[in-house]
Amino acid sequence: MHYANFGFFISILATATSAAADLGQQIATQGNSRGAVACVACHGPAGAGNAAAGFPRLAGLNADYLTKQLRDYQSGARDNPIMQPIAQALDEQEQVSVSAYYAAQEGSPAPLIGRADRAPQSLGERLATRGAWERDVPECVSCHGPGGAGVGAAFPRLAGQHASYIEQQLQAWKQGSRDNDPNQLMRPVAEKLTDEESAAVAAYFAQLGTADSSQ
Repeated sequence: MHYANFGFFISILATATSAAADLGQQIATQGNSRGAVACVACHGPAGAGNAAAGFPRLAGLNADYLTKQLRDYQSGARDNPIMQPIAQALDEQEQVSVSAYYAAQEGSPAPLIGRADRAPQSLGERLATRGAWERDVPECVSCHGPGGAGVGAAFPRLAGQHASYIEQQLQAWKQGSRDNDPNQLMRPVAEKLTDEESAAVAAYFAQLGTADSSQ
């Protein structure tokens, strides 16, 4: 009887998991009847985003991070005239499900590049892996993980994200128009970067998502 109950529980859990996955795909590809447009309209069918239009890559980002961003759009903690009404049209389960859907989409694996590896070859790589401690600029990988792979809900994956989007967010942190990070860590860093440095580090992380980036 005990085993029968356990099997029933597993069956219910599998059904619930499948339903959540189906809901996530539905929101991503069709939106909902309350005004949330399909995510694919802007972020593409595989969540790869659209660099030219300023829409970020979602595929492979941490599910909890994505959910937090949706909730921040919903509450106004993160400002965006396109995303705010969409997030407000999603209920909690829809936010969680669509976040899990995109987190499960495959992205290029981030190469494991950290402080101890070879000497940096470019300005962007140097800032990403060594920082500029003489100006109190820590290396990006100390928070965002080796190779910019991301760390939990607080520090998103940067590897493979569009350079234009990363640069745009650095400018937003610098100007104070974005401040929904944990402990307001990003603004002091972004303020110390020149425009050239912001562009360089953005380009560095963007190319880590390419097939030959670990060569």
